[in-house]
Amino acid sequence: MNSQIKNKAVYWGTGRRKTSVARVRLIPGNGLIKINGRSGDDYLNFNPLHLNSIKAPLQTLGLENSYDILVNVFGGGLTGQADAIKQGAARALCELSPDNRKPLKTEGHLSRDPRAKERRKYGLKKARKAPQFSKR
Repeated sequence: MNSQIKNKAVYWGTGRRKTSVARVRLIPGNGLIKINGRSGDDYLNFNPLHLNSIKAPLQTLGLENSYDILVNVFGGGLTGQADAIKQGAARALCELSPDNRKPLKTEGHLSRDPRAKERRKYGLKKARKAPQFSKR
């Protein structure tokens, strides 16, 4: 699968989700995840859903114990940040080898999730919630 792996030390990728932005570095290692200087488990409160989301692109290619993930992430909450990290890791894996793009794309790791908070409109209480209607 990885016939054209480049000999670089660090592979970069940027991911976004809602208001979160993650700058992800992949370094050859043994599967360590470090987010903003803290361990991945500690940063994500040991939430297996978020941890599995981050590891998904590496698991798709069978490389989960081959690379360390170093991340700088800001904005949003934990779910948005985890999905931003996932997209950044997938983009970094595409930089690693062009052959990685197809399996990552079919799994949906490269596509940006366009869902975001809808803005509040004037005359309404929230984005879509209207004040109580009174006929008389």
